[in-house]
Amino acid sequence: MAVEAELSDDVVMPPSDLRQLVALDHLLHETTAPVLTGVDGEGTILPVEVYHVLVDVVSAMAKGQAISVVPTNQRLTTREAADFLGVSRPTLVRLLEAGNIPYEQPSRHRYVFLSDLVAYKQTRRHKRRSTLAEMTREAAAMGLYGSAETPEQVAAALKQARRELSSPAKP
Repeated sequence: MAVEAELSDDVVMPPSDLRQLVALDHLLHETTAPVLTGVDGEGTILPVEVYHVLVDVVSAMAKGQAISVVPTNQRLTTREAADFLGVSRPTLVRLLEAGNIPYEQPSRHRYVFLSDLVAYKQTRRHKRRSTLAEMTREAAAMGLYGSAETPEQVAAALKQARRELSSPAKP
């Protein structure tokens, strides 16, 4: 049975019936050595990077989310870049003008490379984690936080909690 997907502006919408995707999502999370089998029966082990992308795509679509896969050298408009970062367009423009994110302005319009947005997001995430770790250390030193818990233990507990919240409930 073929699954039809709506294609609009390089965005793939999930099918209306998500049962196949949910089943595939469960299978992918249980697989340790993913093998892609062609129509001739020949199997090829998927590179780990491809496997992780496949898992992310299937997981998102199983939750009813649309997917768009673009190369990192993709040039985005300021609206697309703001949407990617989850900020308003004026906020993005302020980040660009402050020099926080590189951009091109060949004419009237600014363009941002996806790779630069990913780098900015990673830097921002690292700064937040460092700040949280420092705050946790300070709170523990002041006796306001469980002294047995290190920032690493707290981070691991948060990661586990996020994983449990994001994975579909198993029957």
